[in-house]
Amino acid sequence: QVQVEESGGGLVQAGGSLRLSCAASGRTFTFSNYRMAWFRQAPGKEREFVAAYYWSDSTYYADSMKGRFTISRDNAKNTVYLQMNSLKPEDTAVYYCATGSRWSGNYDYWGQGTQVTVSS
Repeated sequence: QVQVEESGGGLVQAGGSLRLSCAASGRTFTFSNYRMAWFRQAPGKEREFVAAYYWSDSTYYADSMKGRFTISRDNAKNTVYLQMNSLKPEDTAVYYCATGSRWSGNYDYWGQGTQVTVSS
């Protein structure tokens, strides 16, 4: 079993920045064998992909986040970060961290989410 915990959400004005953190742990969890990703869900909308960091050090972003969001990871801390700049009110959502092993096609473990609210 893998535990995932997000932190760093909050209220920020439009144009501001926030950095989210996601720590993963587990008895059989080896950070370098897992991909880590961020998703978000705004009120009344479906959950959408934000960014991912793979075991190969490849990163992927949703088109609308490219240039504003940056995903990074610290293997020593089993933590992945999402740096969000130039935030817009439409970025308001609950942000979820998820992880899945390189042998799984799914994101099998999810955190509880952290609220990000961007005021205009």
